[in-house]
Amino acid sequence: MTQPEMTAPETATALEAAPPTPRQVSLRRARRHRGLITGAVILLALIFVAVFAPLLAPHDPGAQSLANRLLPPAWEAAGKAEYLLGTDQNGRDYLSRLIYGTQISLMVGFGAATIGLLIGVSLGIVAGYFGGLVDHAVSFLLTAQLALPGLLLAMALVFIIGPSVWVVIGIVGVLHWTYYLVVTRAATMRIRSLDFVAASNAMGASAWQTLSHEILPNLAGQIIVIFTFELGIAILAESSLSFLGVGIQPPTPSWGLMIAEGKQAMFYRPWLVVLPGMALFLLVIGANLFGDGLRDVTSPEGRN
Repeated sequence: MTQPEMTAPETATALEAAPPTPRQVSLRRARRHRGLITGAVILLALIFVAVFAPLLAPHDPGAQSLANRLLPPAWEAAGKAEYLLGTDQNGRDYLSRLIYGTQISLMVGFGAATIGLLIGVSLGIVAGYFGGLVDHAVSFLLTAQLALPGLLLAMALVFIIGPSVWVVIGIVGVLHWTYYLVVTRAATMRIRSLDFVAASNAMGASAWQTLSHEILPNLAGQIIVIFTFELGIAILAESSLSFLGVGIQPPTPSWGLMIAEGKQAMFYRPWLVVLPGMALFLLVIGANLFGDGLRDVTSPEGRN
């Protein structure tokens, strides 16, 4: 005896009763998460500024004009409309330097966070999957790294090698991989005992195939969340090095360097420190809000 076909209303009711997929749940949470949306808007806006800096900057960030040095912002009495946010000690347009400084901060942030990702994730999944002597060796490296004073070591390495944008990216990235390692190692130790990993091994897959096709895809969400947090940490590290004089060197516009150059006149020209400090704060808080939102959206408990 044949089963009666479902009518359109019954089909719609059945579809509505079907449980949502994990991706649908995550998208629903993302649309309701204000922190995630705010952080994404901030990051996208700053990336837009960095990409189109040559079109947005009203002046050459390195062009000097001693006749216009230390001009206040345009809304103050002595300001000029030509220099919307004033000028620095060398008469360079401050708005243009802030815009181009976005490029340096994002370049260092993404570059260093990517280097840390490659080092930490590689060590973490290898230690978590193989265990034993491999795990002990990686744990020793982790302990040694955590015992070293990060900022002092970075200053020493930059001083020895020589300051440049690429040197700063490399050193900051090499010194910021521990969080990746700790999280991926613990997650890999949990995943390696699951059935689909055992099935992969039973089918004759090599250790590399199991790591790359079975374990690593299941760590992607956690790795992306860590990346967003490490992005902010790397940007602050670069700003600290530049502020101390061993990071990005003049005349390259860097927010940390701009704060260091403006600290001599901060009591009577406060915008020299306040403006790059606000830009740095905005970028870091945007990265942190986005990372925190991703963590909430992708977590099983779905915190909001």
